[in-house]
Amino acid sequence: MRQNEFMVKSISQVSLKRGNMKQVLTDRLCRIKLLAMDVDGVLTDGGIHYDEQGNEWKRFDVTDGLGLHLLRLGGIKTAWITGRTHAGVKRRSEELKIDYLLQGAGDKRQALAQISELSGVDMDDIGYIGDDWNDLPAYEIAGCRFAPSSASLRMKEAADMVTAASGGSGAVREVCELILNSQHLVERVTEAYIREIRKSGIGAQ
Repeated sequence: MRQNEFMVKSISQVSLKRGNMKQVLTDRLCRIKLLAMDVDGVLTDGGIHYDEQGNEWKRFDVTDGLGLHLLRLGGIKTAWITGRTHAGVKRRSEELKIDYLLQGAGDKRQALAQISELSGVDMDDIGYIGDDWNDLPAYEIAGCRFAPSSASLRMKEAADMVTAASGGSGAVREVCELILNSQHLVERVTEAYIREIRKSGIGAQ
């Protein structure tokens, strides 16, 4: 399987901010050792859903989950930071073996700095995906900033890259594939993933 059959072909396919930053973005993508992100509006569509008993539930995209799994196979750590607290988020993070989960995080700059300290990954080597103004503090210190197409205008203006996909519908997967492609990890990750499937028979995440 050729690399460009599996992953995003090049950064020319994505929306770049701050003028002509293709080389700058490529350099930043090559440095990412940890990808952190918001939950609502990034991993979900941002909706808050309640059943008849008043229980809150969230919908996650399985393709995003697989993208995060592929990052882990490539040796890249992951982190979720959310201002809300929800049992479903904890469960999904455990299913995907997310390295760091911070719920109830009011100050996402502080939360991201804490993750940098815990992981030993320099801030310049951390990417962050955010969709709304409460993610701006994390944007201030992250090495590379991403926004889904459904993000607020302010976030898209501040981001280094805006995905074609919207939050909860493949935006995270798009970023994951771009990172793997930029770091030439596709063949290694593909082989590791195929071995997993053959061993366990489980492919979806």
